[in-house]
Amino acid sequence: MKCIVALLLSSVAGWAQIRFVTGQAARAVVGQSTFTSQNSAGDPAYPNPAANLLGGVSGLAWANGTLFVVDSNRMQALPTQNRVLLFKNLPFPAPDAEILNEYDRCPVCGGTASVVVGQTDFTGVNPGRTQAGLQNPAAVASDGHILAIADTDNNRVVIWNPVPQVNGAPASVVLGQKDFTSLAPIVQTSSSLLGPQGVWIQGNRLFVADSSGNRVLIWNSIPTQNNQPADVVLGEPDFTSFQDTPPTDAVHMLTPVSVTSDGVRVYVTDIGNNRVLIWNSIPTQNGQPADIVIGQPDFSGNASNNVTGICPSTTSGGTATYPAMCGATLSFPRYTLSDGQHLYIADGGNDRVLIFNSIPTKNSARADVVLGQLDEYSNINGTEADPSQGGQADTNQVTSPQSLAWDGTNLYVSDPFDRRVMVFTPGQNLVPNIGITNAASREVFALGSITFGGTINASDTVTITIQGPTQTSGTNYTYTVVKTDTIASVISNMVGQINGANSGAGDPNVYALNESAISEIVLVAKAPGPQGNLVAYSATSSATAQISATAAGANLDGGQNASQMAPSTIMTIFSYGGITDQDPAAAPAGQTLPRQLAGVELYIDGTRAPLVYVSQNQINAQMLSRVYDSTSVTTWIRSVRKDGSVIYSAAVAVPIVPGNPGIFASPGTEPRAAVAVHASSNATNVVSVDGTVTAGNTATITVGSSSYTYTVVTADTLTTIENQLIKLINADPASPVTASAAGAFNRIVLTAKVAGAAGEGTSVTTSISAGATVLLTVLGPPTMCCANKAGAPVTAANPAAPGELINLFATGIGIVQSSDGTWQNVDGVPYAGPPNSAVQPVDALINGSSTANVISAGLQPGAVGVYLVQLQMGNNLKTNLQSQLRIAQNTYTSNIVILPVAVPTATSASTTLPAVAPPARRGNGGRDAPRH
Repeated sequence: MKCIVALLLSSVAGWAQIRFVTGQAARAVVGQSTFTSQNSAGDPAYPNPAANLLGGVSGLAWANGTLFVVDSNRMQALPTQNRVLLFKNLPFPAPDAEILNEYDRCPVCGGTASVVVGQTDFTGVNPGRTQAGLQNPAAVASDGHILAIADTDNNRVVIWNPVPQVNGAPASVVLGQKDFTSLAPIVQTSSSLLGPQGVWIQGNRLFVADSSGNRVLIWNSIPTQNNQPADVVLGEPDFTSFQDTPPTDAVHMLTPVSVTSDGVRVYVTDIGNNRVLIWNSIPTQNGQPADIVIGQPDFSGNASNNVTGICPSTTSGGTATYPAMCGATLSFPRYTLSDGQHLYIADGGNDRVLIFNSIPTKNSARADVVLGQLDEYSNINGTEADPSQGGQADTNQVTSPQSLAWDGTNLYVSDPFDRRVMVFTPGQNLVPNIGITNAASREVFALGSITFGGTINASDTVTITIQGPTQTSGTNYTYTVVKTDTIASVISNMVGQINGANSGAGDPNVYALNESAISEIVLVAKAPGPQGNLVAYSATSSATAQISATAAGANLDGGQNASQMAPSTIMTIFSYGGITDQDPAAAPAGQTLPRQLAGVELYIDGTRAPLVYVSQNQINAQMLSRVYDSTSVTTWIRSVRKDGSVIYSAAVAVPIVPGNPGIFASPGTEPRAAVAVHASSNATNVVSVDGTVTAGNTATITVGSSSYTYTVVTADTLTTIENQLIKLINADPASPVTASAAGAFNRIVLTAKVAGAAGEGTSVTTSISAGATVLLTVLGPPTMCCANKAGAPVTAANPAAPGELINLFATGIGIVQSSDGTWQNVDGVPYAGPPNSAVQPVDALINGSSTANVISAGLQPGAVGVYLVQLQMGNNLKTNLQSQLRIAQNTYTSNIVILPVAVPTATSASTTLPAVAPPARRGNGGRDAPRH
């Protein structure tokens, strides 16, 4: 939270400008039903190509309301479908438009092509060398009247005049070959082409990147005859020269893959030299040198990500250290585009698009914005988004972008390995990329602990060593014991050292918490999330020392990304400010949540989300349950101002996972006190049913003097065995308890019929027949125990007891189902369905090592997006009013919360407890509490 606030405060200026933002998400996607579906021909659900489904896309163009998409590529991204699709009037709303479609899964996904070129219908994929066929085309260009396609593997460019309006239309003109069926031997001439990968129309001129010829050809008028010769050549001094390995300078090129123009300048993407060349005017002479180079320090550089001298560096000992890349470097760039004011580069090898807010006028200019990555210095994609590698596609990532198109509002980016065209839209920078989190977890910090023991002996030393991920060696904190010390004073002194009580400068990696009541120091990472797990720590004592210090592990652990969201999660969106100019507003509790509040709407994949709370700098909302089928969604804010004007934010990506729980806690500093209540006014216990089913086995539960035995039959499951034992117990009017099924696992909850302490003390045992494979285990103490006041908060004055059932309130647990397997999640509506349980199992851990038994985890009736998690406290827990609890689903861990636990005395449940004060708390208006 502190990190987010600092970021917000440092970035307020300029938020209101409509612009692209580094790391933003796409707002729409073409060619898939969701941003992350990655379907293609050959998938079981999509056996054939279709008008609304793309494969490994590459070239793009936009003209007169039509998006042209080359559904083929040179990157071996599958499938290659040898066609160009024309999408006329894509059905995506304007950025400031209100979208009232709450029924379709993704109103900003898809699009259906109206015309296919290269095939006779939308199911064809075969290559062809005919007047209507294509073989692995790579680029497309159009001015709205003429269509030109770089038909790469046929060594030609084909032109349609006018743009075809029917499927499989024959081309009008072919360049590079004498006719539409020839594939002539390559001899470099003014009319030959060898593997052309780029084509562009600017006014009356045609530009072609003759890629394998290491040159660019220019026709000063649109060709009207087959094999018509070009008028100007760039990259060579004349039309017949060819160098297989040309020099790296301002004249020559190595495999140029795109050429474009803004009507004033010409831009060539020189992939073999990892650079973009700019001519400040349209060349009229053969071999004319470029004026500016991007991606290299000068015209002689050609290294991929050539950082030296053009990226920021740090100096140590006179040696400069550079990052792996920056906004001035390129790695195998694929395409360059300008709208006359901005420059866009598809930096394929770095899986990103660079945006320059003005046309560069000097060599090695540095981009202002990066799309596809969170910053200019890293590449988080690699090949992980390639479906063939088992990766996933996110709404803010592109893998090896091949081409770009601009329609005056949106930037289209071809993403071949994710089989889609991403549509990026500039907006106001209202929300940082890290600004959307689980409303309960907020931030999940890594923790570690050091346990002290032994006895006090003067002159013994204890050393705690802490090493951050960027440090080459650890920092030692050493304390020498004096004869007046106690274990508590040793802990206090060491905590003071780590936190800088004397020096004023604490450890850069951790905070130390004094837990002397349990003889521990708890270390809390200063960096939130997984970064904290990289902090190493250890504890040692001097030789022959009588005091001991033992670290719980080699590294802090438990740091988690709270921005990974499960379906139905209540989430918090932190803003730079300016979300609304109206007064803060909260939705009425217990009612259906509105989709607009204080003039504000939050869109998730184009559908409005249910809103809980809105202010100028914060939104609380519910993640839609329908996004369970995705690994990432796009979100943006639309806000209607008091004067009727509309603002909208740049889109932000939210990763989607099956479950990533957060425990609601009281306001304050981390770890915060859990919002938890005692579950039962009657004594309880739990019996677990496990093992395997074998007919003839007997399973017996004995409560007091009453025994209940069930004999297993062949058709049984563990669930039917559980149900039969429950039925036997509840059928006995003399039984001291009632039995019910737990919501999680095969567990039987026993509840005393008599309330209060009078129901405690009744013995609970289990037995099975000799050799039985079915197992029964009493999870709690050997007797019914731990009656309290149902619904009373768990506090230091009324702590949880070992073996007791308590209720937590959480969000982020994901999809739930009823006993018949039907999913029960409903967006924005208080839950009123049948008993339910989480599809993704929930585990619980106390104090890092003690397991709490999960009795149930499901949606809380009467609440929206809030889950009730019932736990049975472990029997082995000791008195600790600062017990630390977390829950988890698979590898996704919640925030850590404080849950007071105390062992009752034999004489009274109102035992005097150690005087350990709870941590200091800060108020925040109650916006973190669950809404019932």
